[in-house]
Amino acid sequence: MLPVEMMPGVYWVGVNDYITQMFEGLWSIKQSGICYNSYLVRRTKTALIDLAKSFQTEELITQIKTVVDIGMLDYIVLNHVEPDHAGALNIIRQLAPKAVLVGSKITQKMLKAFYGIDFDIHVVSDGDELSLGDSQLRFITMPFVHWPESMMTYMPDEQLLFSNDAFGGYGLLPGAIYADLYDIEHLRQENLRYFVNIVAHYEKPVSKLLAKISDVPVRMIAPSHGPIWREGVTRLACWYQEWLDCASGKAQEAVTLIYASMYQNTERMMEAVAQGVVSQKVPLNVFNVSNVHVSYILPSLLERGGVIVGSPTYEGELFPPVAEVIRYAAEKKIHHRKAAFFGSYGWGGGAKDGFVCLIKPMAWELTDSLEVTGAPTEQDLQRAERLGAQFAQRIKTSEK
Repeated sequence: MLPVEMMPGVYWVGVNDYITQMFEGLWSIKQSGICYNSYLVRRTKTALIDLAKSFQTEELITQIKTVVDIGMLDYIVLNHVEPDHAGALNIIRQLAPKAVLVGSKITQKMLKAFYGIDFDIHVVSDGDELSLGDSQLRFITMPFVHWPESMMTYMPDEQLLFSNDAFGGYGLLPGAIYADLYDIEHLRQENLRYFVNIVAHYEKPVSKLLAKISDVPVRMIAPSHGPIWREGVTRLACWYQEWLDCASGKAQEAVTLIYASMYQNTERMMEAVAQGVVSQKVPLNVFNVSNVHVSYILPSLLERGGVIVGSPTYEGELFPPVAEVIRYAAEKKIHHRKAAFFGSYGWGGGAKDGFVCLIKPMAWELTDSLEVTGAPTEQDLQRAERLGAQFAQRIKTSEK
């Protein structure tokens, strides 16, 4: 995709990544892909803000050269040194030898570790400004959203915020860079998925960032991943606050059901439990954890106040793929949920005990449970349906 002039003299020169299957080697982007947004600001002096992954260096160079002679770059602003933001740095430096690197004090230290750069850079602190002649760049530090050196770059006159990983999302930019040209609900889901996968662990730094920028006038938000927001920019902070509230317990009156089944016994119970939930007109998401990547499950666990877990016993423990999802939820600090458990075991059981052990540090309240030996009988399935209905009623009552 060719560069796009977002504002007079301000260009998107990013690249789309159609190749990477697992973002950070952990989160599935097989369906969504991802983009690495790089921005070029041309004033009396020229600044490049963030780069791209190393394997897309050649494409990034082509993008920059379309707008400006790369050797004429005055500054390279490093909002973040993670390799999906700065992997192309060393080659860009060779082509732009006079460009000054700009970053936080911690950036200075991390550049040596990641890129072998041990010379001094132009270190900026929170609120510092850098003149490009007829425009200013102001720097807003945001430590641990989601790395310690992270910062935003803001253009006060243009009211343009280069927001780094904050307000970013998964997804490619096939033909258009602006959020208003895409389906808003799809963008919300990909932003939510990115939020819970990448930054939700750092809820306190995110909350501090929202407070810090609450009075900053913004006309356009340009994140490092996902589309640029030129309309409805306030919704991004509202989404983040909503998701922070969900994580702390103010979640939706709705249920996430996660399950796995070895020989369809737990799966048959799942269908009965789901039927019970739906009978009470409570929204329900169902995920087979053996087939659905955890990156798609976590958003539902974050937003919804009820969690039902179905698991067979495996070697006296919770079925491993189910346990993995619960551990991810703990890592992402999804706390204060009401929970129910069901499952099948062969002889001694143990899955429920494993589940109870995992959810205790998360302050999840186990309100209902049902375990059967072997295949569920008709009576067992009726009990499973009642469990689902009863749990749904609890969710409706607790959210009033």
